[in-house]
Amino acid sequence: MLIHGWEPDPYAVALTGAGLLIALVAWLPLALRRLPLSLPIVCLAIGGLIFTSPYVTLDPSPGAYPYATERLTEFVVLVALMGAGLKIDRRFSFKGWGTTWRLLLITMPMSIIAIAFIGTTILGLSVVAALLLAASLAPTDPVLAADIQVAGPQEGGEDTVRFALTSEAGLNDGFAFPFVHLAIVLSLAATTGEPWFARWLTLNVLWETIAGVGCGWLVGRVFGWATFKMPGDTLAKTGDGLVAIAATFVSYGVSELLHCYGFFAVFVTALTLRNSHRSHDFQRDMHDITEQIERIAMMLLLLAFGGAIVNGLLSSIGWIEIVAVVLILLVVRPVTGLLALIGVRATLTEKITIAFFGIRGVGSFYYLAYGLNHGRFEDGGRLWVILSLVVFVSILMHGLTVTPAMRWLDRRNGREAD
Repeated sequence: MLIHGWEPDPYAVALTGAGLLIALVAWLPLALRRLPLSLPIVCLAIGGLIFTSPYVTLDPSPGAYPYATERLTEFVVLVALMGAGLKIDRRFSFKGWGTTWRLLLITMPMSIIAIAFIGTTILGLSVVAALLLAASLAPTDPVLAADIQVAGPQEGGEDTVRFALTSEAGLNDGFAFPFVHLAIVLSLAATTGEPWFARWLTLNVLWETIAGVGCGWLVGRVFGWATFKMPGDTLAKTGDGLVAIAATFVSYGVSELLHCYGFFAVFVTALTLRNSHRSHDFQRDMHDITEQIERIAMMLLLLAFGGAIVNGLLSSIGWIEIVAVVLILLVVRPVTGLLALIGVRATLTEKITIAFFGIRGVGSFYYLAYGLNHGRFEDGGRLWVILSLVVFVSILMHGLTVTPAMRWLDRRNGREAD
């Protein structure tokens, strides 16, 4: 029974909540591994409960704090990209990563065109707004796709499906950026009338892509030498996996100073750092710390997203938006994914699984926030609602199916289901 006039101390409440959150970060993946539930679904439910409390007055909707949304989602994606790069055992090669290139160079552009078409014809968006929405929803999310990614360094489990989805999620965030910038420059050119194509092609496509890859490789080489090969006391001897976070920040910071794509840089840094000494046990230490930080940050964002939903973020949704979301998730991604995988040496079941699990999540929030913060779009509020509905349905649909689907696929291929 509450004492009359007593009000909880916000600081004490925050500490209690943080402790419970960290405990859930450690326990929930173990508790959910055999259930048809994913961690993101549980986070949404908890967030919804928290924000129904009368003591919580913060508006958690992503559009309420656009700059904070951009930076927080950016941070989570960066850490996820480092973790994804460190966990891939397969050496980088153009031939060995053939499935990845198909998903990036065929599935993503086709998805952008199809979603933009849905945006203009069904949703009634302007061409520029539809392009921004399409570019934001095309990439497979590296944050919420943990259940379909490869295991940690040297832990095995790197089958065709898991490798394809992990490598795609690691690279497609960078590949989406030119299309986001295209929407931005078109929105600005509509008001200024200035020429845009040459600058977009040379700066946003060529320079930022090539320089991003080069920056990531160089930072990865430096950190690889300092971590494993430097004379004397290498960074690996510290046993402190925070080296991976340091590499993440340096790679992204340098890339931003050079005005190139930081998402490319971070993932390439991770691949290069992993390649510096592939079998060293310190690789696991670096991967584990990135996974823990990513999971905590992801849970915080999903708690806020769950709160935004119960506070009416999706209240304006109608049948038109529902039809569009169904087409995006159940038609566009599966069809474009299967088309890209024609001729790939994989079973039909593996191809269907890869095509279906194009999870949309934190990365989509980042791209939309970035686009709205740097361009001029009249449909910003509606874009947030549509994108949020896609992510919400993706979390539920993919979260409920991923565990049974991956276990069934493992048993079918003669592997022990875990």
